[in-house]
Amino acid sequence: MPPRTAVFFHAHPDDEALLTAGTMAMLAAEGHRVVLVVATAGERGLAEMEKGEALGEKRMKELYESAAVLGCARVVCLGYGDSGLSPSGGFAEERPDNAFIDADSEEAAKALAAVLEEEKADLLSIYDPAGGYGHPDHVQVHRVGRRAAQIAGTPIVLEATVNRDPLIRALRLAGRVYTFPPEFDLRTFESAYTAGDQITHRVNVRKYAGRKRASMRAHASQASGGEGDRTLAVLLKIPGPLYRLVFGTEWYVRRDLPPGTRLRHPFDRHPFDHPFDEAP
Repeated sequence: MPPRTAVFFHAHPDDEALLTAGTMAMLAAEGHRVVLVVATAGERGLAEMEKGEALGEKRMKELYESAAVLGCARVVCLGYGDSGLSPSGGFAEERPDNAFIDADSEEAAKALAAVLEEEKADLLSIYDPAGGYGHPDHVQVHRVGRRAAQIAGTPIVLEATVNRDPLIRALRLAGRVYTFPPEFDLRTFESAYTAGDQITHRVNVRKYAGRKRASMRAHASQASGGEGDRTLAVLLKIPGPLYRLVFGTEWYVRRDLPPGTRLRHPFDRHPFDHPFDEAP
């Protein structure tokens, strides 16, 4: 496969580590150009900060560290404000004037399209329509990303997601032996991420699990702050073999392919494009 350019669009620093880091590392190792774009600097995230530190600046430094580990050729921040979340997980009432969710979608799409055109991008990765677990900035990434690809004529658009079917089964099984807190509602996962029958790409990234873990580790500020262990801190405690099993596959949806398509590589259009790859 000749070298191509893939642009991965995320809402905040550390989002790339959780959803697409393995794919990014794989493409870079194969000789493709990988570009990481974030809408915001994540300045409203939870973190334990030293006196005088600015969270946005710290998180951007962490983003560059993550990008270096993954082999990214370029990092771009569109400069929108982190919209934050309300305590219930919805829209935050107090937001910066330039909050990403309040931005004009067409203008934001043109800003991203300018990067796609400059890079002559062959592929753009965004989020699914639900924005994964529903963060407003993630939903905006989906809207802005799809429109940017239209403007720039980017031929491949992949929606990074998670197969929610095994996730729901695992949570139901856990519910038999563990009492979830009152605010936890399993029904919210029934509309989060993507059903398995809609997923077109199951990318085996076990070979790059070490780089994915290093990408997570780079975002040290997001492993602390708030009450109890943060999600990133918990994930980094998973033993290596189990980590490769849990995070060894990354899932995507390509909407211009028929439902039921099962592909193994971001640039594939046919199941036999990479016949000798190990199936995830």
